[in-house]
Amino acid sequence: MAAQKPIAPSQTWFDTLQTHFADVPISDGGIDTDKFLSAAESTTSLFDLLGSVAFTPVKTDMTGNIKKIRTAYLANPTQSTTLQSLCKYELSTGKHTATEGLLWLVRGLDFTAQALRQDLTQNPTIPTASDVSTAQKPKAELAECFRTAYKGTLAPHHGFMVKPIFSAAMSATPYRKDFYAKLVGSQVPPEKAREEVERWVGALEERVAILKGFTTSKEAKW
Repeated sequence: MAAQKPIAPSQTWFDTLQTHFADVPISDGGIDTDKFLSAAESTTSLFDLLGSVAFTPVKTDMTGNIKKIRTAYLANPTQSTTLQSLCKYELSTGKHTATEGLLWLVRGLDFTAQALRQDLTQNPTIPTASDVSTAQKPKAELAECFRTAYKGTLAPHHGFMVKPIFSAAMSATPYRKDFYAKLVGSQVPPEKAREEVERWVGALEERVAILKGFTTSKEAKW
């Protein structure tokens, strides 16, 4: 897994993203394909921050599904301006590669969102360099949050050969304080750090909820 560049002291990981999920347009026709894929591609670098080769399969799986969807998008951009229209068009041609890719990508993003949501729910503050001397011991470590998220999102869809690979990644999750030291610059106040995490997770959850509704509907069946 490639080494992640250190975050600037006054920045957070969210400032480095090519596209933030909050900037992905939602319309009556669905979710903007190009912007969503860009935000999803940016998200894969989060697994670099987790700092273990055990997360390589997680990142690889997400990247592979993004590629399937982008390939379909580039082949027919006018028919694929939203993820919903892309899938409907693909299914009308008798294919489902990108549609299946979206199903799995949404599951992976749901896992990511739920892991961080678990952390935000369980722990009232985010440890940063500015409050290292007063930071409280977390109620739940990051590994516990990731395991809970995995059980509720990806695990029900994984077979007996895949589950051990992902379980290994959950066990390799770093300590919470070490993860946030990479996610948040040393000069960022704790309240600002939490605000940024909340904004990103909330925007991701909103888009995942819409896409879960679509990918499990009759319209997206093959």
